[in-house]
Amino acid sequence: MTAAAQPDAETAFRALAAKRILIFDGGYGTAIQAYGLTEADYRGELDLAKDQKGNNDLLCLTRPDIVTAIHIAYLDAGADMIETNTFSGTRIAMADYGCEHLVKELNVAAARIARACCDAAEAKDGKRRFVAGSIGPTNKTLSISPDVNDPAFREVDYDALKEQYKEQCAALIEGGVDFLLVETCFDTLNAKAAGMAAREAEAEAGRPVPLMMSFTITDMSGRNLSGHTVNAFWYSLRHLKPLTIGVNCAFGADLLRPYLAELAKAADALILAYPNAGLPNELGQYDELPETTAALIDLWAKEGLVNAVGGCCGTTPAHIAAIARKLEGQPARRVPAVPVVTRLAGLETMHIAA
Repeated sequence: MTAAAQPDAETAFRALAAKRILIFDGGYGTAIQAYGLTEADYRGELDLAKDQKGNNDLLCLTRPDIVTAIHIAYLDAGADMIETNTFSGTRIAMADYGCEHLVKELNVAAARIARACCDAAEAKDGKRRFVAGSIGPTNKTLSISPDVNDPAFREVDYDALKEQYKEQCAALIEGGVDFLLVETCFDTLNAKAAGMAAREAEAEAGRPVPLMMSFTITDMSGRNLSGHTVNAFWYSLRHLKPLTIGVNCAFGADLLRPYLAELAKAADALILAYPNAGLPNELGQYDELPETTAALIDLWAKEGLVNAVGGCCGTTPAHIAAIARKLEGQPARRVPAVPVVTRLAGLETMHIAA
């Protein structure tokens, strides 16, 4: 099939997801840390006033070879979809490094790097690969005041945050992503702003760019930072019609399972889930072996909870390869037919049946 004759990304993704569990990539921070980069590596030839060490997104401009190598490692491990190295790619997040002016450039570059890696992998074996534009939650929250003495205070408002997300979304679309992945959502209102921004950027681009969204739990209560349960999160965002909904980060696959099971029953969308490699040790490092992570995710698959899986913090190409081997040939979750009733959500869900 020629490139011109290929189905659009959503059609192709849904067709594959109907046959098997798709494989997402793993952690980027972990992979980048393994290179032991210096300030000079991060900064490159850019004239920037602040220290740039730790600004992982900037590597798309200053060390694209490293970002490329990480993408290729995940694709070689069996990933059907990789994400762009743009988790902090908004002005509000880049302000920490004084790099607000580079937001469009680095997002476009990141998307083009990932796109080139996927296209090269597909050219080798004919298997369709997908690029998800990574959109992190930023370091601000719309739902909670950072000032305990002023509960009404917010560091940013909804409209301003939505515009910053929209700038990132537009750049990722320009760079050639297939999907926009709003991930690690600790604040449901932030997620709503990002989702609306994605839809607006999609409309202005004039081509379909499906939305993916992923919830993150902040403690054993099973809620995110804004206090919502996983199903309250889903009910709050279902109107955006995301291609996938899911959970990522926070815990390992064992502790995420009950919350994932709850979402899998309620959501009439594909489920994408990607846990950490267990919980960090006292040094903040992740010790869970690839085979352990794969075995735990295998339990998800056997329970029919997922359509696509990958890894978050602490996971490596070895983890993704182990997951791909373990899940090979296993059927994916069947999307349930959810009865039509009024479904509302505050911090909890509420159903109004006839």
